[in-house]
Amino acid sequence: MHIVINGANRGIGLEFSRQIAARGEKVTALCRESSSELQSLDVTVIEGFDVTDPPDVEGLEKVDWLILNAGIWRDETLEHMDFESIRLQLEVNTLGPLRSYQKLSSYLDAGSKIGIMTSLMGSMTENSSGGRYGYRMSKAALNSAAVSMAHDLKSREIAVALLHPGYVATDMTSYKGTTQPEDSVAGLIQVMDQLNLGTSGTWWDFRGREIPW
Repeated sequence: MHIVINGANRGIGLEFSRQIAARGEKVTALCRESSSELQSLDVTVIEGFDVTDPPDVEGLEKVDWLILNAGIWRDETLEHMDFESIRLQLEVNTLGPLRSYQKLSSYLDAGSKIGIMTSLMGSMTENSSGGRYGYRMSKAALNSAAVSMAHDLKSREIAVALLHPGYVATDMTSYKGTTQPEDSVAGLIQVMDQLNLGTSGTWWDFRGREIPW
């Protein structure tokens, strides 16, 4: 299989690259700038892939899995609203996956799968604490877009899954998460392995549990 992962230079994207490569699959790792950890893996690295303005990617073979992982996390409160911060999160977290898909869609074919990294914080049902306006809004909008993608891509026989990695201890969370990257990614790979057209458009966490909207 050939798996393409964006945001692959660190955190969850890096761990996806590591575990998929360890399975013997071909990995193309997209990122703005590479890292020493990514360079140490047996993967093909393509730098300069900024999801706010992604370049054309040429010369790839068919993509079996497309993991749209790149994202950012900021914090706003109702009393201290930063609209530029919110706008940036919408650009990266919501529009970034759509832009990335457009640049890579020609490499997808019948049987391909798309995994879109979202967050439980985009769930209306699970919002019990408020706050983090930009992040919650960007992920809720992304969830809506992903469901539409799942419907639109069924005719091409391409399945789409929304993926919640958990509260993962990476640099994005200042390593304060309750789940380790290797555990999160191992579970998400199982979700992707089991994804099919019948379950396309559904939302899963890394433990294999379906998440309420």
